[in-house]
Amino acid sequence: MAELGTFVFDTTTAALWAEEVAQACEVPAELVSAPSDSDAKCDLALVTHARHAPTLERALEEEGVPFKRWP
Repeated sequence: MAELGTFVFDTTTAALWAEEVAQACEVPAELVSAPSDSDAKCDLALVTHARHAPTLERALEEEGVPFKRWP
């Protein structure tokens, strides 16, 4: 299985916003159920291939999307 970059959120709004940011910067990403041990307040997480995670992280920070990397 490929290594994944996982982003978790405190709100559904932030998760959906992050998905839009990923699409806008052409980073392949998918909304999935948040890992149960992530302590996320939202049940959604955004995953991408590990090689795309740094690009997505920068884009989320630039857009002001509140998130945490997991683990």
